[in-house]
Amino acid sequence: MTAAADNAAWKPRHSPWLITIAVMLATSMEVLDTSIANVALPHIAGNLSASTDEATWVLTSYLVSNAVILSASAWLSSWFGRKRYLAFSVALFVASSALCGMAQSLPQLIFARVLQGIGGGGLQPLAQAIMLECFPPEERGVAMAAYGMGVVVMPIIGPTLGGWITDNYSWRWIFYINLPIGIAGLLMQQAFVEDPPWIAKMKAAAVDYIGFGLMAVGIGLLQIILDKGQEADWFGATWICWSTAVSAAALIAFVIWELREVHPIVNIRLMTNRNFALATLLISILGAVLYGSTALLPIFMQTLLGYPALQSGLAMTPRGVGSFLSMMVVGRVVKKVDNRALMMGGFLGLGLSTLLLTRLNMEITPANISWPLVLSGFCMGFIFVPLTTLAISTLPRHQIQQATGLYALLRNLGASIGISIMVAMQTRAAQTHQSILVSRVSPYDQAFRSGAARMSAALGAGAPLSAPVGLMYREVLAQAAMLSYLDAFRWMALVCIAFCPLAWLFVRGQAPVGHVAME
Repeated sequence: MTAAADNAAWKPRHSPWLITIAVMLATSMEVLDTSIANVALPHIAGNLSASTDEATWVLTSYLVSNAVILSASAWLSSWFGRKRYLAFSVALFVASSALCGMAQSLPQLIFARVLQGIGGGGLQPLAQAIMLECFPPEERGVAMAAYGMGVVVMPIIGPTLGGWITDNYSWRWIFYINLPIGIAGLLMQQAFVEDPPWIAKMKAAAVDYIGFGLMAVGIGLLQIILDKGQEADWFGATWICWSTAVSAAALIAFVIWELREVHPIVNIRLMTNRNFALATLLISILGAVLYGSTALLPIFMQTLLGYPALQSGLAMTPRGVGSFLSMMVVGRVVKKVDNRALMMGGFLGLGLSTLLLTRLNMEITPANISWPLVLSGFCMGFIFVPLTTLAISTLPRHQIQQATGLYALLRNLGASIGISIMVAMQTRAAQTHQSILVSRVSPYDQAFRSGAARMSAALGAGAPLSAPVGLMYREVLAQAAMLSYLDAFRWMALVCIAFCPLAWLFVRGQAPVGHVAME
């Protein structure tokens, strides 16, 4: 029997579902940690004697180290061996989670979060690659439904869980909960996970120091720029300009170097595959819409509707419920229905459900937010599962590990870019709407005079003359902010609808098994 036939016939010794549980336990915790600390930042800042702005480095430090390792996960697993690298990643993630909970100062917590990002960076692509390889091709849709429950649902419930833990216990427990689950996952991985035959033959010939250095500088600076850009007024800050120039130069040099390198740390040549290139584009769009709306909605509910942090997190839960339900449904239908039709319907439904958010106003009830979120979460499952399945459907099995790392990296970068663009767009749109609305706050405007007269009567004779003007100006600010959020939701909806036809550009069919040697 040939090596190609051996690879095609290989099956894991243990049940694929046991392997799925083993790899997804720690992976779900890692994905959860991308959002669970968001609502706890004020508590962390107060407890560690830091400002809230300084405490945001708790988020940034994790994202930067996570992004760098994420993109190098395929090379690292080929260098160390995938099972050993998986065990090391989980062990480091668990140990650094304990250090996060024990931190007594902000620098200690940031250092621990960097280690946590290094440990967690490889878990998503490793879990995805292991699940895709241990399930036969006809069952990969079901596998990606299970994977999606952890990767898509966990970031949505993270703020709710983080708020509940912080309010009822301590912010330190948002890190301590990783310990028992991560240890259980590590023990199960040692018992059930095994490397397929082609992994043993995928040994990196040399360390691509230059490629890794360029990637770390380019992606690390890009992540910092995206996370801190709005706070620093973007290109109004000198350090943003210099960081952007250095990041762009490093990333361009990285692409050129990797295309010429015999053993690149990231196989950019995968982008020549039509399905994979389309999938990375669409998963970036999905990440931008998912995380962009997840970032804006809690702010909208807290600043304009007066929701407390925990309640605003709970209001996001319906999206997680919708995603969970859709993963169960799509896992059953993905083998029977054209994946391209499922994906197009998912993007169209996501766009329409996001468009429903443009009907929000200052008098809404939680149900007005919940139903569009349930629908959007349900539609995401019909995008994520077929998209991930089609992304690797025309790749040989020995390239799946490399593809999943690059795929996860671009999803996360899409999320970062989406958050930054949506927050910046909302802030600037609020200023634009304010300048338009404030022009009507004039004694020469009939509506203003009528409103001021009503407010003066309601305030009573003892109120100062400027009181009605102040109240109406405050209302102008609130309405300008309201309109800016609606603009952001409208743009996200239009992007989803505009990109849904790309689903039909995917090629159907299975990949050839190919060679075992690393290309």
